[in-house]
Amino acid sequence: MTTPKGRMDGKLRRQDRPEVITARQAAALVPDGAILGISGFVGAGVAEALAMGLEDEFVETGRPSGLTLLFCAGIGDGKDRGLNRFAHEGMVSRIIGGHVGLTPKLGRAILDNQIAFYNLPQGVVTHLLRDMAAGLPGTLHHVGLGTYVDPREEGGKANHLCKEDLVELLEFHGESYLFYRSPGSIDVAFIRGTTADEAGNITMEDEALFLEHLQMAMAAHNSGGVVVAQVKRIAQADSLDPRDVRVPGFLVDYVVVAPPELNEQTYGEDHNPAYLGQIKIPLSSIEPLAMSERKVIARRALLDIPKGAVTNLGIGMPEGVAKTANEEGVLEDLILSVEAGPTGGIPASGLSFGAASNPWCITDQPSQFDFYDGGGLDVSCLGAAEIDAEGNVNVSRYGPKLPGCGGFIDISQNAKRLLFLGTMTAGSKLSVENGGLVIEREGRFKKFVRKVGQKTFSAALAVKRKQPVFYITERCVLKLTEEGLVLAEIAPGLDLEQDILSQMEFRPKIAEPLATMDPRCFNEAPMGL
Repeated sequence: MTTPKGRMDGKLRRQDRPEVITARQAAALVPDGAILGISGFVGAGVAEALAMGLEDEFVETGRPSGLTLLFCAGIGDGKDRGLNRFAHEGMVSRIIGGHVGLTPKLGRAILDNQIAFYNLPQGVVTHLLRDMAAGLPGTLHHVGLGTYVDPREEGGKANHLCKEDLVELLEFHGESYLFYRSPGSIDVAFIRGTTADEAGNITMEDEALFLEHLQMAMAAHNSGGVVVAQVKRIAQADSLDPRDVRVPGFLVDYVVVAPPELNEQTYGEDHNPAYLGQIKIPLSSIEPLAMSERKVIARRALLDIPKGAVTNLGIGMPEGVAKTANEEGVLEDLILSVEAGPTGGIPASGLSFGAASNPWCITDQPSQFDFYDGGGLDVSCLGAAEIDAEGNVNVSRYGPKLPGCGGFIDISQNAKRLLFLGTMTAGSKLSVENGGLVIEREGRFKKFVRKVGQKTFSAALAVKRKQPVFYITERCVLKLTEEGLVLAEIAPGLDLEQDILSQMEFRPKIAEPLATMDPRCFNEAPMGL
């Protein structure tokens, strides 16, 4: 028998079968200053019992302290669950991850310079885990060039506590790349599955997503760390179908059986069989969007998505595109894709975002980003918080908010066609009447600004790559050109100066002739696609 590689406070990794322990016992395995890897996407695949156990351990004993959290997607419900549990003062000293918008407690600590935050592209972090598992020093990638992640800009550093340079600019065969350095060995990994057999093999039959659990476990195991898996139940050894096993047992050191309330499929739903392909929900059951500026934007975007296009829909405003496509009877003509892994079907929204009803297939998250990064997406519809005269977009840090980039950079840099969707201003009140738009109250905040507060999307890089980029609002459509933004379409009945240009901090070029947005976008009846 070989000597185990474990080094967790003198505790050796298991020799044959994993030990079944409690969540508090799992928390005791995490030493001060550890790098803690956690898998999850919003609320799907989150080891909530382990997170709760670690929080209870810290509150009662003051340890473990000074943790580094390493994760890919945002993990939280916007209130108390997920990574919000780790926001106690002194518990975390550094975060390396893609998104903290759903963890406002950690977000405040970052903005108050209590926690160092390296905000890296979500897909890059999934690939970094895979490369750490392979024993590589980091990940060489094209994603992030020209954005705030580029060391020529901010290097992904959210505050002055970020002393290390985790991102380097490298030249290779005449091309520029970013090298994302491994932050170190993962000391403990928290993953989640549905069933563990006595040998530690983990299946995910009730999980909406497969995510990066396998890569996280491999990265921790291969560097001598400890892997703890949260599951619903224990099965007899060798009783699981090997085709269902997502994490082999030799990677798992400890198993924690969690109660049902801490094993929800997502933070929005206890269990939805449509996410698993166990049933297909009828498309007639999907409620259409009410007539509003949101529906106008979704309709206009749909006109720019060709039949059969592999299409990614971001969170927020872009979510309406799926409902609109269904109302028009063309949903089955699109191939909708979610970065968390599902392809086909109808992407979920809210606290179930990441999952999809009626999916055709579900891959792991690193593989989905392989497809995206290679240019596999035909179209992507993404939101935008700020847009400037050059066409740069900010979604990662604006005003008092620091949500982070999530998968935005990976997706926006690599889609063949890019549609940014959002209202002209924030906080406006509008209605759609008699086939036109009525602005009842103007918004307090302008989204079209002279210069974005942070560059999450680089217009210069898109122009260099000849990527078609459009900015779709309820009032107008703009397109990216070598000269900057050009106003190409205006909503019927609006005044160009009063309703559009006065609400922008810069004056874009005006197309000649200036086209009118398709009037079907503003009618109550379906467009008849």
